[in-house]
Amino acid sequence: MFDVIIVGGGPTGLFLACELRLAGVRPLVLERRAEPDLSDKAHGLAGQVVRLLDNRGLFERCGGRGAPAPAPGLFFGGMPLPLRVLGEENPMYLLPVNQRDLERVLHERAAELGAEVRRGWDVLSFDQTDDRVDVVARGSDGTETTFTARYLVGCDGGRSLIRKRAGIAFSGVSDDNVVDRTALIGPSDRFRFTPGGRVVIDGLGEIPAMFHRTERGVFTLLAHDPERPLVNTAEWEDHPAGDFPGTGAPMTLTEMEESVERVLGVRLPLAPPPEGAPTLLRRLCGRNFRLADRYRAGRVFIAGDAAHVSHGPTLNEALQDAANLAWKLAAALRGWAPEGLLDSYETERRASGERVLMHTRAATALMAPGGDVTALRRLFAELLERAENVHMVAALMAGAAVRHDMGEEHPAAPTGWFVPPVDLTTGDGRTRRLAELLRDARPLLLDLTGGNDLAATAASWSDRVRRVTATADDSPAPALLIRPDGYVAWAGGDPDSLKSALTRWFSPG
Repeated sequence: MFDVIIVGGGPTGLFLACELRLAGVRPLVLERRAEPDLSDKAHGLAGQVVRLLDNRGLFERCGGRGAPAPAPGLFFGGMPLPLRVLGEENPMYLLPVNQRDLERVLHERAAELGAEVRRGWDVLSFDQTDDRVDVVARGSDGTETTFTARYLVGCDGGRSLIRKRAGIAFSGVSDDNVVDRTALIGPSDRFRFTPGGRVVIDGLGEIPAMFHRTERGVFTLLAHDPERPLVNTAEWEDHPAGDFPGTGAPMTLTEMEESVERVLGVRLPLAPPPEGAPTLLRRLCGRNFRLADRYRAGRVFIAGDAAHVSHGPTLNEALQDAANLAWKLAAALRGWAPEGLLDSYETERRASGERVLMHTRAATALMAPGGDVTALRRLFAELLERAENVHMVAALMAGAAVRHDMGEEHPAAPTGWFVPPVDLTTGDGRTRRLAELLRDARPLLLDLTGGNDLAATAASWSDRVRRVTATADDSPAPALLIRPDGYVAWAGGDPDSLKSALTRWFSPG
């Protein structure tokens, strides 16, 4: 019997497997695809999830350098978001990694940690009892096998079989009047990138490379790789996207050219990427915004796209689902989960999912054509002249806009929020970033008091909570209790309140 069966071996399922292994749990990942998906999908991670990967030592493995740094600017609804005005309060971090490369890194890390990943297994059904879940899957040779585990997690995408068979509704809306087209193309002398995130297009002039909105749609041209820029258009029509001429046929470069011409009003000849480079020709008809009514049904959980889909940062949200769920499952399996801990996964992550759906629908509305939207954009631009409004939008996009209920709050500390970056000098005299102390995904008591009172209080939890003594010039509180997912469960210096927090999250010691 396995501890946890994970259905779906994409980034969400693989990261969940890594987190479970760090917690000493034995997962089994069942993935339908026989080989990794090498197609172009997401091209980066943004926001709080970047710091989460840094906490696990995966930031540099995914192409980052040093420590994550806040982004100087971004876009919301196709409008510039001046993040520089936020200074140290900027919550937006960027990691430009292609999804296939992220999946490769996570697969390698899962193997290092000893997680079992089986490809070519198509899950057919499952049944659960009071103490286990039986999963029926068919292997690549056609043989059906039953696998058993204490818990089951569906990370199997927006059409999740696990969600459907668990009887979990997937509520939301679809905007059927939008068609998004994306292609990787080769370099051309018809367009030239200029400093400041702009591009010069022959016959049109200089425009923003990101989210250039016209009354006919939105155009984007990105050069993550100068040898194969990415072009994207979004068009709104009065008839449903599925009725667009030719939408049943494969996407072509000619179709991409015609879409660009409709949006920009000029013809831009497009060529394929250089020979051997990965290619992408993708047409998405309609936009889905959906959120599962529940994230749990008994011993069955869902995460990632199985729990929420939107035209937005779904991968950012998905990896944070995995980090939140993993340590709670491990606590239940190891016998020290307090009452209600597993239920807190849905409470915390569904609230975040609701915020993602809200801001992605708002961003889509701001890019639509029409004079009313143009007027709304002018008003929104004025609102973004105030730093507090920029911070609110940035926190929404970063996945940092939801505070978890941790009970008692320290007045000056981020209780209930993701732990801020702190530079420390540990008891052995080493200068370290806080992220380096979170690599093992264990609960951490960061004790900066220099005394013994907190040590005595935490001693009874030493089997599940690691205590580190250190000094810091910029700590928000004398001590921090940090959950494995990076959230501050308690802050302060009072031993009695620390004991309450330890009991609430990690059971009596």
